[in-house]
Amino acid sequence: MIKRRTILQAGVGLAIGTPLLAALQKNKWTEASDVLQTAADSGQVHAASIHVQQGDHIFAKSFGAAKTTDAIFLLASISKPITIAAVMTLYEQREFRLDDAVQKFLPEFIGDGRDHTTMRQLFTHNSGLPDQLPQNSKLRASHAELSEFVSGAVRTPLLFKPGTKYSYSSMAILLASEVARRISGKTIATLVDEAVCRPLQMKHSALGVGHLNPEALMQCQVANAAPESGSGDPTTKNWDWNSDYWRKLGVPWGGAHGSVGDVARFLSAFLHPEGKLLKPETAHMMVRNHNPDGMRPRGLGFDVGSNLSGPGKREDVFGHTGSTGTLCWADPTSDTICVILTTLPSRAANPHPRNVAAQHVAETVG
Repeated sequence: MIKRRTILQAGVGLAIGTPLLAALQKNKWTEASDVLQTAADSGQVHAASIHVQQGDHIFAKSFGAAKTTDAIFLLASISKPITIAAVMTLYEQREFRLDDAVQKFLPEFIGDGRDHTTMRQLFTHNSGLPDQLPQNSKLRASHAELSEFVSGAVRTPLLFKPGTKYSYSSMAILLASEVARRISGKTIATLVDEAVCRPLQMKHSALGVGHLNPEALMQCQVANAAPESGSGDPTTKNWDWNSDYWRKLGVPWGGAHGSVGDVARFLSAFLHPEGKLLKPETAHMMVRNHNPDGMRPRGLGFDVGSNLSGPGKREDVFGHTGSTGTLCWADPTSDTICVILTTLPSRAANPHPRNVAAQHVAETVG
């Protein structure tokens, strides 16, 4: 039986056939929409899009420079679960196990406690690897290839004994992608395209620029951005978030581009796994906590639990945020997906409009 899907979208007039739809349109998600509209009208946010999906009902709207909900944003760390989903297709092919030592695939990853670092620890941010390399700015300023970041990550000192602490690590995601590259013989951008974007018909997404039109990409508001992204310093324009170099490099920890609808498709593959991306049992495994009691919970590439501006304090909520001003979560209890993409860096406003809008959505379903 084909389910009827109702789309409530800016610029599209739809007859409201039931009190439920009227409530959805007038009361539920327009408060979240109003937050983003106000931010765009005031100039605080240059571009934004929202996609909320509950069951078969969708609300989608774009703001500012984003003229349609197909507008493409730099997703920042939402790239992490997308990357790890691609890596996990190799897990399903039995190319690695979660508790395999990373050294098994990267023989040069030795010494300083590295010998016991596992693939699972790379995915869940307790490997001991730092978030960014000490030479991050120099590498970006010199337009280094991704392989140079890998070489640095392999050699950089660990912050602690693997498995003993939580410390958010983009370099761990990088090394996970390098393992996948060596196993598959494909670049991580190609693997993401073949294993994630194509099966899910994410037509407005790529790791890096890929097939996307560079002119169609929303420009990040780099002022007050993360230090490792240039922070809006005029001298960093040749390597900041908006530079051709950074856009095309496609770093696996933060270089994916996508639209709100595509990110929602990705989350839906875990909320209602049908085998297009991963086997249902693998998808469910990725969005459950793998860290020990007392340590911040993390799934495989995903953030999980109450840190996502999701409904209440539910621990089964999963998703991710991004430093470019992006946010997404899925709530199995209410069957809801929320994706908010903006161009305003996450640290540039407190409270950030994405968080305020997401909280409005969470209150309606929580």
